[in-house]
Amino acid sequence: MLTVIAFIVALGLLIAVHEWGHYRVAVACGVKVLKFSVGFGHPILRWKPRRQRPGQDTEFVVGAIPLGGFVKMLDEREAPVDPAERHLAFNTQPLKSRAAIVAAGPLANLLLAVLLYSLVAWWGTEEPTPVVASPVAGSLAERAGLEGGERVVAAGFGEGELEPVESFESLRWLLTRGALDGRDLRLAVRQGEGASARELTLPLSTLGAADADPTLFRRIGILGPWTRPVLGELVPEGAAARAGLKPGDVVLSAGGQAIVDGQQLREWIRGQLRGGEPVASDWRIVREGREVTVQVTPERVAGPEGPIARIGAYVGAAPEMVTVRRGPVEGLWGGVVRTWEVSALTLKMMGRMVIGEASLKNLSGPLTIADYAGKSASLGLSQYLVFLALISVSLGVLNLLPLPVLDGGHLMYYLWEVVTGRGVSDAWMERLQRGGVAVLLVMMSIALFNDVTRLFG
Repeated sequence: MLTVIAFIVALGLLIAVHEWGHYRVAVACGVKVLKFSVGFGHPILRWKPRRQRPGQDTEFVVGAIPLGGFVKMLDEREAPVDPAERHLAFNTQPLKSRAAIVAAGPLANLLLAVLLYSLVAWWGTEEPTPVVASPVAGSLAERAGLEGGERVVAAGFGEGELEPVESFESLRWLLTRGALDGRDLRLAVRQGEGASARELTLPLSTLGAADADPTLFRRIGILGPWTRPVLGELVPEGAAARAGLKPGDVVLSAGGQAIVDGQQLREWIRGQLRGGEPVASDWRIVREGREVTVQVTPERVAGPEGPIARIGAYVGAAPEMVTVRRGPVEGLWGGVVRTWEVSALTLKMMGRMVIGEASLKNLSGPLTIADYAGKSASLGLSQYLVFLALISVSLGVLNLLPLPVLDGGHLMYYLWEVVTGRGVSDAWMERLQRGGVAVLLVMMSIALFNDVTRLFG
């Protein structure tokens, strides 16, 4: 139920803001708006405000199908217009007014993203500290010199000054940007309090990353923040329970290898298969102040890249957390910067998909959006607001693409009008609209296929 509610609220808000952008600028430009609708299909709510701006008689509607919306304006191309109201028709407005009305929808979504990111920054969030766990063996991070337990104090691209890193989520975002942009990331790290910082470079450009898939961070080698190697909840009758392990056990070594953090232990367990069969090993643990040795035989389970070993227990304590909060100006500027960065990354990924450098698996549809809406809402208001901001950016950028059925396509028509001095002919308009619908249907089909494969495949 939470997933359904979070999904409907997200779609309703983002669509309403998008259409409000069109509506508000249309009214400001003196265009008569006939209907403002959020959703399609049978109206479940409809009303007309008693007090409306001069020249306006707008009906507001909430449709039963929350998968879109529209703003219907007075327009001679759609229906006959009373000569007395011709000056209120959309098609009779100056080019700059028409362009402003069309662009206002996507821009409203981008402004909403700025506001949402700013709200999260002002409110403050609890995030893991930027202390990295033991890197994956043979990974980029290990080859760069990371050992695990280092606090990342600053990071940056290129030769510029490094910027402070306040949380692990900030580090993860930098790693994502660097990998997908093909840029090396410089890190200043410190091993323990009071130690001097040293600088190293993660050569992310060598990854050739085309997708933000689940294997990206494994290839980088930084999977999560540092945690104590302690056992949490156990699965009844699982391998850990059968071996006599208990919640709260701190693992000192496994199979003769010293264990220093939860990530290292998780990776070690994954690899405890020989010839496809689980391998028994002795674990040295601390339980209630006493050292105990137990023999553990993991279970073989299917992983995303082949069989792996599992013990049926939560491995690793909760990471140390830090409150990240910004002031009014700093938070607002951070919202602008994050919206710009996400917009640029989204546009770049779309371009790479078009030319075949990135997989079409990156396209997501309503099922994936609904799934993430529910997951983010279950994590708290801040995570849900970040999710809304991300989807709002995606909606804004998508609608600015130069496809005839989207706002960006109409802006391309107006650019043609500026260059040639005349509008696109009706015949060409019809052809372009058909082509745009076909492209959009293909994109929607791929996104839906990806959704089904990702969630049920």
